[in-house]
Amino acid sequence: MRKTIGFLTMTACLFAAPSEKDRKEAAERLTEASTVFSEILHAGDKGIPQDLVDKAQCAVIVPGLKKGAFIVGGQFGKGFITCRRANDRGWSAPAAIKMEGGSVGFQIGGSETDVILLVMNKRGADRLMQSQFTLGGEGEVAAGPVGRNASAQTDAKLTAEMLSWSRSRGVFAGIALKGSTLRSDKGENEVLYGKELDTREVVTGQVMPTREGRELISVLSAQSPAEKH
Repeated sequence: MRKTIGFLTMTACLFAAPSEKDRKEAAERLTEASTVFSEILHAGDKGIPQDLVDKAQCAVIVPGLKKGAFIVGGQFGKGFITCRRANDRGWSAPAAIKMEGGSVGFQIGGSETDVILLVMNKRGADRLMQSQFTLGGEGEVAAGPVGRNASAQTDAKLTAEMLSWSRSRGVFAGIALKGSTLRSDKGENEVLYGKELDTREVVTGQVMPTREGRELISVLSAQSPAEKH
């Protein structure tokens, strides 16, 4: 009987372990996030203002957020969050997150869209460290401005804890993500890092980034003044 229980336990563990397919898909998703963010950061007058990137505490990238029939009027996607390390020296390993629900507003009939979220202060970063956080409420999130310089934009946008944008079919614009829920994806973190971890555990430096994670960090580091020199 004990041998049977031991065998079943071992078999369950084997089936629960991330497969090579899981690892490949997670790595591809992380590479896609790097590509999306790089393209948007280098879009000049049609991208995210540089001064906002300079001030951001964290960045969230959800490539290919999909319109989900199983979520009435909402969406579903997988992405990543990375935050500045202590003393603004570099960026953390990316933590996997899920975005669900809400209304992104797919432009010109697009069935999926890339979503970017910049977290502008520590309070906003602390919110995203929770296992689950629903965007909304006054001052929490606002549609981000587009262009090289945000200084001419409204105070409401510049005082928000988080700013958000989307890109669908080549159209890039600020969007309001109110009602969307971000949650830690421990399963995908296990695929990437070999053990279940929540968002805080990843971004506070408890793991080393993967090769694909280093690519995303490199994209952000190239845009960070303290690391350009």
